[in-house]
Order: sequence, then C-alpha cells, then structure tokens
Amino acid sequence: MIWIYAETSGGSSNSQANGQANSKVAPITLELAAKARELGPVEAVFAGDGQTVAAELGAHGVIKVHATGDLGTKLAGPKVASAMVEAWAMGTPKPDAVLFGTTYDGRDVAGRLSVKLDAPVLTNVVELHGTDAASLEATEPAFGGVVNVQTRFTGDALPIFLVRPKSFVAEETGGEPAETNDLAAGETGRTAEAEILNRFAEETQGPKLDEADIVVSGGRGLGSAENYQLIDTLASLLGGAPGASRAIVDAGWVPYSYQVGQTGKVVKPSVYVACGISGATQHLVGMKGAKNIIAINKDPEAPIFAVADLGIVGDLHKVLPKLIEALQARNS
Repeated sequence: MIWIYAETSGGSSNSQANGQANSKVAPITLELAAKARELGPVEAVFAGDGQTVAAELGAHGVIKVHATGDLGTKLAGPKVASAMVEAWAMGTPKPDAVLFGTTYDGRDVAGRLSVKLDAPVLTNVVELHGTDAASLEATEPAFGGVVNVQTRFTGDALPIFLVRPKSFVAEETGGEPAETNDLAAGETGRTAEAEILNRFAEETQGPKLDEADIVVSGGRGLGSAENYQLIDTLASLLGGAPGASRAIVDAGWVPYSYQVGQTGKVVKPSVYVACGISGATQHLVGMKGAKNIIAINKDPEAPIFAVADLGIVGDLHKVLPKLIEALQARNS
C-alpha cells in the first residue's frame, strides 16, 4: 500500500488559507496517484474536508482519503505529519512508502514527518523503479542534471519520496469516489500555532506555465526586456504559456514565476519553443522532457540545438515577427 499527500490546485488544502474553497485536486497529486497505482493500493492524506476531493481522487485510483478536516488558517505541516504518525500508532495500517510532490506544502509535511519518524527523505525524484514498494529505487538528477543517481532505502525506515512535478503522467481509472477517514492530530507542541497569513497567487491570462501544452520561452537573445512582448504575443497566439531562462529572470526582465529550469519550473509540454536561449544544462533540466522542442538561435553551435527536434538558425528579431504575422493571418 502506498500513501500520497493530496493537495488542491490553489497550493494549500485549507479553504480559509486560500480565501475560498478550492476542491480541484492539484496535477502533481494526480501524477503521484498514477505512479503509486503501479506499486499497490493507493490511499491519500489530505489537509481539509476529504469529501471535497474524494470523487476526483477516486477517479484516479485512490481508494481511501485520510483527512484532517478544515485547518482554517493553520499551517498544514505540523498537523498533517502529527496526524499521520498518530494514526499509525493507533492501528491504521502503515504504508510501504509515502509520496509527496515537490511543492511548498509537500516539502513542509515531508520534512516534519521525517523528523517524527527519524527517517530519511529522498528528494528531487524524477522516476521510481520497481514492481512493488519493497523494491523501489529512485532516480535523482545530480550536478545540474548531467548525471542521474539511483538511490534506494535500506533498513526498516519508512521510505519517503519527494517527487518533481511532471515526472509521471496522470491518468483516470474511472473508479468510484474514495472512502474517507477522519484523522486526529497527535502532539504538535507550539508548532501547531503557526498560521498562514497570506498567499501570493500568480495572475495568468492563459494556461499555467507548468500545466501548459505549449510553452514559448525567451532568453538573453531577446536583447531587452521590451522585446519580451514577442514571447507573450507568440504564446498567446499558440494558446500556450510564456516562459523564460534564468538569465532574463535574474536581469529583472520577467518575474521568477516565468523561469524554466533547475531552479525554476519543470515543464513537459507537447511543444516547447526556445527563443534566444543558448541551452545551458540548468535550463535543459526544466524542459528536455517536452515531446517536441523547437529552437530559434542565431548561433549554430548553441547547445540547445542538441536537444531540438527542429532548429532555426537565425535572428529571432526577424524570425518571430514573421511567425507572429503568419499566425495572425491564419487566425483571422
């Protein structure tokens, strides 16, 4: 049996913390459910009202949701980790492994659970190999994604994995709504007093960067912040999301939320268009899983062409306006 930590797409399971109820399950949770199903029965732990997510989780193969109930504005980590340990101590069957998404809340709960159990956590996981939980081996990119490290747990410690978004593909099974079970928190000390005072929500006009089917990213080759409008326009015409390399994020041309790469967001769209991006290893880590990669760069030796399915050697200031013009004509 595998447990997964379930989150909603608002970034927190608590309705009050988000300012409104949000029962749509986050994509990372559904990705975890898909992988967990390959290893055995799947149950989820949720910081909120289990009934609000039971149907969607059940449709993705989760058979039971262990829920803390609405935590109001309280930080989820202390309550959830304590409730999990308390449930196992009181006789709830302990899972063979627990999977968390690499999110703010996922890392918080996993870290606190690790301390309570005196068990290690494998982080930055992009793949899990094995026919069952006992044989699980994790793949973790190291040295900027140049080398993949294979790691597995030994001994009696509960295996805890923090998995990167987009590592697995979510897929519905058509199952019935999951059964729900109430979780009661155990001893939390003063950690349970921590509250979420506010959350910053990214404002987007199109699809979210890490969920978009098409991503158009710009790099230093754009030349200036003003020229980023070419990326915005092209992404909009394609029904995709705009992204960026770390170089122009660090330069202040676009917000950090646009960054694709090792220290930004990992994307796996059907089409990834890299404009004026050289293709440093740190950037490739965040987008090389795209099904189709199109690179536009005036340097024929740019590393990005090594991973591109289609490469255009040319000045993006000439290529992009022509492409935008053609798309506008087609759309009209």
